[in-house]
Amino acid sequence: MASVEKLPMLAGGYERLVAELKALREERPLIVDAIEEARAHGDLSENAEYHAAKERQGQVEATIADLEDRMSRAQIIDPSTLSGDKIIFGATVTLLDEDDKPVKYQIVGPYEADAKNGMISYNSPLGKALIGRKVDEEIEVTVPSGDKFYLVQKIEFI
Repeated sequence: MASVEKLPMLAGGYERLVAELKALREERPLIVDAIEEARAHGDLSENAEYHAAKERQGQVEATIADLEDRMSRAQIIDPSTLSGDKIIFGATVTLLDEDDKPVKYQIVGPYEADAKNGMISYNSPLGKALIGRKVDEEIEVTVPSGDKFYLVQKIEFI
């Protein structure tokens, strides 16, 4: 029997999944109405509205199935309940880059990642390089823009 891989995420990430699932479930009857209306127009072989509505229905159903799967495997982690001196999932890390400029990231799940807002996936190159590191450790990571060097300045669980 295959084991089901847990999907760590923060509470905010889980809430976004719930909201997206709710919105898609609310869209279902609207799509059915659109299909019925398009059917009423006659010949389905050349009915673009019908084909577009059926395609949207397929996309919505696939997305709902994906969201339900992710939610069933979700392992919600509250960073404020964590502690330690190593970087782990949920930690907020302040790094010094090569120019001694501080950059701050929180280690999150792959579906929550948003680097522009300081949230990086534990699966990303930088996330993988950070996991298990401690304050004052140097990190070298290869990213699409080239090699980057960082110094771990601070680890917080907030």
